[in-house]
Amino acid sequence: MARRAGPAAAAYGAAALAVLSALTTAYWTAGGTWLLDTVGGGFEEVARRGDGAAVALGLVVVGLKLAGCVLALALVRPRGRRLPERLLEGAALVAGGLLTAYGGLLVLVGALALTGVFGEVADASALRWHVFLWDPWFLLEGVLLALAAVRRRVTRRSAAG
Repeated sequence: MARRAGPAAAAYGAAALAVLSALTTAYWTAGGTWLLDTVGGGFEEVARRGDGAAVALGLVVVGLKLAGCVLALALVRPRGRRLPERLLEGAALVAGGLLTAYGGLLVLVGALALTGVFGEVADASALRWHVFLWDPWFLLEGVLLALAAVRRRVTRRSAAG
């Protein structure tokens, strides 16, 4: 009989993706430039500017990404049991849904743009990075976070009898 996986693997996967994303953004916020040209557009310009507003924005984004890590870990770590179950699981489902929709939509639209359906692409190189790495990263993190929340709810209800 196959054993059903609990929420731990999905939660730890989502947490790892969130913290890696936060570290990447923190690196760019601190002035790092490696792979910065792969994000293109407005974020690249803001990060390269490096003024107070750019740093503040970067820190807010890092904070949100770290909050995603904490949310994922709260689903499976003992301290997460201190939070109301429905609130924790609901927040994880909403965040997971938003990340999945955001990443999925960007992958879809970016892939369509790469085919030329919208005309010529301004920065095809950065768009390829988005379609094949940056945006699927959000998509996968969202799927894992939502999966962890659903599995936690199912496991908790099964244990309750």
